[in-house]
Amino acid sequence: MLHFRNFSIVLVLMVVATIQLAVVRSADACTNILVTKSASADGSVIITYACDGRFHPRLRRSAAEDHEVGSDLEIKDWSGKVRGVIPQVPHTYAVVGLMNEHQLAISETTTTGREELENPDGLIHYWTLMQLALQRAKTAREAIAVMTSLVAEFGYRSTAESFSIADPDEVWLMEMVGTGPGGAGAVWVARRIPEGYISAYANGPRIRSFPLDDPDNCLYSDNVISFATERGYYEPSSGQPFSFADAYDAPTVQSRRYTASRVWSIFRRVAPSAKLDPDYHRGVADAEPYPLWIKPEKKLSVADVMALMRDHYEGTAYDMTKGVDAGPYGSPNRWRPMSWEVDGAKYSWERPISTQQTGFSFVSQSRSWLPDPIGGVYWYGLDDTFTSCYVPLYAGISRVPH
Repeated sequence: MLHFRNFSIVLVLMVVATIQLAVVRSADACTNILVTKSASADGSVIITYACDGRFHPRLRRSAAEDHEVGSDLEIKDWSGKVRGVIPQVPHTYAVVGLMNEHQLAISETTTTGREELENPDGLIHYWTLMQLALQRAKTAREAIAVMTSLVAEFGYRSTAESFSIADPDEVWLMEMVGTGPGGAGAVWVARRIPEGYISAYANGPRIRSFPLDDPDNCLYSDNVISFATERGYYEPSSGQPFSFADAYDAPTVQSRRYTASRVWSIFRRVAPSAKLDPDYHRGVADAEPYPLWIKPEKKLSVADVMALMRDHYEGTAYDMTKGVDAGPYGSPNRWRPMSWEVDGAKYSWERPISTQQTGFSFVSQSRSWLPDPIGGVYWYGLDDTFTSCYVPLYAGISRVPH
């Protein structure tokens, strides 16, 4: 028993050391759900994040701080190398994971987009952008203003991203892409999810056409259409309405299968009577894309949303617990690589919402009827969402529990 205890202590110390050395790397794939107040069972605004990738996650809490007027903030890359500086603000808010003390929560998914639009000279990476918004904004609209003004001034370094941005009253979906090497700022559009509806996205852009004259519900960069026109991504004389997704990341048969299948599975579970056709996510020509949002047939509890994150297409023709590839025990897990080639033919596994390749996930609640310190709940889980036990962390905690 003594030997086992000593071994356990050594093992724990090794694990702690490993976690301390680890940082959140760029995720390979992510799935996100956005739930408005009127669509949730208790009036919470809820967003989720499954951060899938090969890394050791590190859950952090940063305290609120006051800063000297005129001071600077160093912007570092993944390895800790300083890439540049930006002006620091007088006060930054406390942040637990990806929720701050004002119940503002942010998540993301990488959509990649047109790779020629990545700007290696831009200063701010998407992960840094999320952290800065949480430290500097109280509401979703403020977060959008912080994020877009920062990339406009200092440059956007990542490929295309979609962001979920939630506060106790609203939830927004913002999509952003760079302007290429040496380019200035970024191109972006943000839409507020209508009350009573939910949205979802998974490594593919979801905003297509959007209103140009509704600032209460839709915000966008001045160059969102003109830049696409200049680069030949959109032809105004075509008579077709401008589509952000089609201009900056036109879907392919393979990308639709990889990304839209997850959106379809979320929507078919919350609104089964809609009978959404699987043709679009199977890559069938001329199939209709799925709507940006859908009205759930019953209001969703936090447990309902967690269950949506534990999906392997069970009960459908794509059920990953069935078939020879599930093995004798009906395992939904599929190992890397996700796609491969044999004798000139290309193959790929289905890409589920729940995967053993998840680093961490969260389900956040922002509750307008409670004080911020207890109104915000950050339900945090490690590894596969199917087996993870979500731990509730209040927005107002002073440290991450041991």
